[in-house]
Amino acid sequence: MVMDHEKQRARYIAGTEGAPPLPPPGGYRNARRPSSPVVQQRAVTGAIGTATAEPEAKKPANALGWIALIAGILFSVILLVTLAAGGTDVLYGITMLALQLVVVAIIVGALFTRRGRTLGAIALAVTVVVNVATVGGLGALQTSAAGAYDGMKSDEQKHEEAYPGIKGTDSQDVLAQQSLEQVQAEAESLFADIRSRLTAEYGFEWVQVGDEDFRPERNGYGGESMLVEYTSASWATTQPVQDYALKLDVMSTIDDVIAEHGLSYLYSFNDASSGLDPSTVAKLYGSDDPREQHTWEYYAENYPDPMRFYANIYDLSNDPTGDFRTAREAQNARTGEPLEGLQLTVLASAVLSDADRAEFEKKLQEYPGFE
Repeated sequence: MVMDHEKQRARYIAGTEGAPPLPPPGGYRNARRPSSPVVQQRAVTGAIGTATAEPEAKKPANALGWIALIAGILFSVILLVTLAAGGTDVLYGITMLALQLVVVAIIVGALFTRRGRTLGAIALAVTVVVNVATVGGLGALQTSAAGAYDGMKSDEQKHEEAYPGIKGTDSQDVLAQQSLEQVQAEAESLFADIRSRLTAEYGFEWVQVGDEDFRPERNGYGGESMLVEYTSASWATTQPVQDYALKLDVMSTIDDVIAEHGLSYLYSFNDASSGLDPSTVAKLYGSDDPREQHTWEYYAENYPDPMRFYANIYDLSNDPTGDFRTAREAQNARTGEPLEGLQLTVLASAVLSDADRAEFEKKLQEYPGFE
């Protein structure tokens, strides 16, 4: 029996080298037992055994954050109101710049606090969009478009800007020359006579192109004068003029008519008599040889009166690259004028309307020595 017990014990402890020895039969002497039994709680079906920490309550933003946000919004409102009131010069004043620095300092302070960082970031975004630089730039564009720089100008500058004439132009010459209405009447009469002659001799038919244009002339002192640059509506033939000999004949007939109206003889920009360098002529008119040019440009005037007369011939048969046709098609899309043929136009600079003559003379009395 003893031998059997020893064999069983040997099998039990085999392969346990290094492990602590088994307690003797019956246990160790005076071994202590737990004073109270371990109580295991009954598992509840479906319960989750993980414990979660109670989230920390989010603290509200501090006063500095709110101050930064309110300051940024108020400053932006002040800038926008100033812009709407037209105070471009105020935007770049010392007071506005100093105020912006104060607002920026408050915002930066809020960004360095944990509880004010969010509101500080919002305030920063507002001031980045609406600040002295951006609003001042918009104000400058608005002022430039309107030509209103009154806040930065002296009384003398404002007085000069209101000069009714043009710097470098003798106002007495303006009063002595043809008025706007006289130029309009003369242009209408001249066009009618030219159309009549060319229709009778060459069978041309005509179409009116565009409308009259009146553009105020600058006075040379930063303002607008009472004078205007006048451009007539144009008259154009509905058929091409491509033959070289025909072009010469047409210009000769026009020369006769304008001489009857007191204008100078026609002057050609596109041939050798213009005095332009041949390379320049070729660049402007397609070739330095009038026989191969896509454009003929002739000019006359009635100096010392202000009327200038232009007779142009556009010829697509002298357009080997097609570039000139493209340009003419774009012009046709804008004005409706024919792609090619003869075109007549009158232009007059620095002309005064009869309706403004009395006021012009009255204002000149405020500018002795001006011209």
